[in-house]
Amino acid sequence: MSYKKITLKPKKEESLRRFHPWIFSGAVAQKDSNLTEGEVVNVYTANNDFIAVGHYQIGSIEVRVLSFQERNIDAAFWKEKLNTAFSLRKSIGVVSETNTAYRLIHGEGDNLPGLIIDIYGNTAVMQSHSVGMHESRIEISNALIEVLGSTLKNVYYKSETTLPYKADLGAENGYLVGGKDVEDIAIENGLKFQPDWVKGQKTGFFVDQRDNRALIEKYSKGKSVLNMFCYTGGFSFYAMRGEAKLVHSVDSSAKAIMLTQNNVELNFPNDSRHSAYAEDAFKYLAKINKGDYDLIVLDPPAFAKHRGAIKNALQGYKRLNATAFEKIAPGGILFTFSCSQVISKDAFRLAVFSAAAQTGRSVKILHQLTQPADHPINIYHPEGEYLKGLVLYVE
Repeated sequence: MSYKKITLKPKKEESLRRFHPWIFSGAVAQKDSNLTEGEVVNVYTANNDFIAVGHYQIGSIEVRVLSFQERNIDAAFWKEKLNTAFSLRKSIGVVSETNTAYRLIHGEGDNLPGLIIDIYGNTAVMQSHSVGMHESRIEISNALIEVLGSTLKNVYYKSETTLPYKADLGAENGYLVGGKDVEDIAIENGLKFQPDWVKGQKTGFFVDQRDNRALIEKYSKGKSVLNMFCYTGGFSFYAMRGEAKLVHSVDSSAKAIMLTQNNVELNFPNDSRHSAYAEDAFKYLAKINKGDYDLIVLDPPAFAKHRGAIKNALQGYKRLNATAFEKIAPGGILFTFSCSQVISKDAFRLAVFSAAAQTGRSVKILHQLTQPADHPINIYHPEGEYLKGLVLYVE
């Protein structure tokens, strides 16, 4: 297939020689006329050598690379990429009868920048972050059905809030495939939950915390646990399976509290150990007594979604963690996270360390956490590492 052409400025192909999947607008010398955002383009060096093929877009990132080999981006391409990703998930053991929730496609981590696909039972939830992926959604959906076979009955498309110019693209949320035979319960490490991909945040559940939730289970026995920013209550029901003495879930959203209560009830019906509160996190932490909880989870939403917000975000992380350090019981354990991609691991750690120093408590690092293996980081795209976490022992 003949694609339109983009030519780079001299020496601007160096990052592509290192397989970085983004081409910035400042690297482009010229491009064919009448390019439409989302269409596939071939990229050439200033010496007219082919270097990459990818989706053209308007913005600071002008091309998201799909392949460094000259090839057609067609049904066979999508099937090959999905097969590769599915094989990885099977090989690392996240696809099983006791785990029916996982990420199948993680953007650049699976060499498909701009595309997210999460699997919940017999439903795939697809999210486009680029116009190119949006324009390819039907081909991708068809390939999904081929690759996953009879286990997949539904493909739900959810990109209304992730795409630019959504009014012009017809990016309404809805089922591309199925919509009737929908399993409303998925399983994670043997625990049940109800993902809400229609009205919930992201794709309906935060599958990126699976391994970290499993870790909290190991530390919960006999403890009073506080799960802040609980959303759907993942950490809460793992703590309960870990034989926590009591678990309190807090979120500012009443809808999130309802989801948490539903998920806890699925696994531990009528269990009096759990209570949930729709309250502001900072206000809740401020009013509790020191020693009320000996295990606290801080998993806030992204405090910084762009670089201009970094300074305020770091202050927010420092204030939040300082309050937790002040209130946690002696010998307590703090799980603290940042999911802000623009906040570096070092910057987050410094904010947490500054919070600890402010309180004067003695603190030790037990674990340094990140995203799970079904959210792989392309070694040539370190920006793909977004989830940062620390498990801290507070004397």
